[in-house]
Amino acid sequence: MTVHHVLFGTYTKKTSKGVYEATFDDQTGQLADATLVYEATNPTYLALSKTNKAYIVDKRDNLGGVAVTDNAKRPMAEIGANMTEGSTPAYIGVDEDRQLVFAGYYHRGTVESYKILANGSLELKDRFQNTGSGPRPEQATAHIHFANLTPDKRLVAVDLGTDEVITFDVQEDGKLKEIARYEAIAGFGPRHIRFSKDGEYAYLLGELSSLLSVLKYNEEDGSFEHLMTAPTIPSDWDDHNGAAAIRVSSDGRFIYTSNRGHDTIAVFKVSNLGAEIELIQNISVEGSFPRDMALDPEEKFLVVPNQETDNVTVFARDEESGELRLVQKDFAIPEGVRIAFED
Repeated sequence: MTVHHVLFGTYTKKTSKGVYEATFDDQTGQLADATLVYEATNPTYLALSKTNKAYIVDKRDNLGGVAVTDNAKRPMAEIGANMTEGSTPAYIGVDEDRQLVFAGYYHRGTVESYKILANGSLELKDRFQNTGSGPRPEQATAHIHFANLTPDKRLVAVDLGTDEVITFDVQEDGKLKEIARYEAIAGFGPRHIRFSKDGEYAYLLGELSSLLSVLKYNEEDGSFEHLMTAPTIPSDWDDHNGAAAIRVSSDGRFIYTSNRGHDTIAVFKVSNLGAEIELIQNISVEGSFPRDMALDPEEKFLVVPNQETDNVTVFARDEESGELRLVQKDFAIPEGVRIAFED
């Protein structure tokens, strides 16, 4: 038996105080011992580096940005914070090879690139501002919802507001150069993207459309080509739904996406070497508004925080069929959004 430690980023609109930690038993799939480890305002996303620094979304009065903490200490010890006037990021990614951190700002429509300094703190190196809009009410302006690396170490940014995926070359010092731009169908509302094991295909999740698209990734120029699209919810669902997170099993055979509204995890079977997907299961999260989720290190379980019902649900995962089975649903984390395994 191995006991892992997991971090939960949260909203702090009701009772949550910041970032929480819990233990996870990889034999039973049970979470236990929730503890507040870092007080912050709406730390909805966080990312860990290999040096065990935590890069955490934070809001301080009229400033928003990224706080840096030492995750080896309890409570976490703050190292520094990069705060500027305005809203907070929606996503944070870490580039270990070049020692960079990327932040995608939803309300600002920007991508920021930071250099990691010797003590783990950050220095702003570049800022990209996107512009544009889409046909839906949620798409009045650019809304960068994701900024992280491609398998060949480029940066890809996903803009929910403009229905675009933008690819950048990244210099060692963190400077960004746009090289390609993919346009999804109008109103798709792309939120997150993940890649196949070999890097040939990408899976783009549409929050506003509740659709998952398969794209062919071209390493020569960083461009994407649409191959197929499948829904994340049944065709007879008429109420609101917002698709949120994507996880791909390490063998590339299954994809998991979260549905906020339908309140399910959608399970897709991948075929044709990564080029085709088929929805095989929608399973209730036993709560409301699942945003992020994570496979445990052995990929035997999928752990899903539910923001509106303050509970975390754990599913056992069948490695052969990919399907999920409920094993825990009543573990309490207030306003849970992000989950990250620490070990």
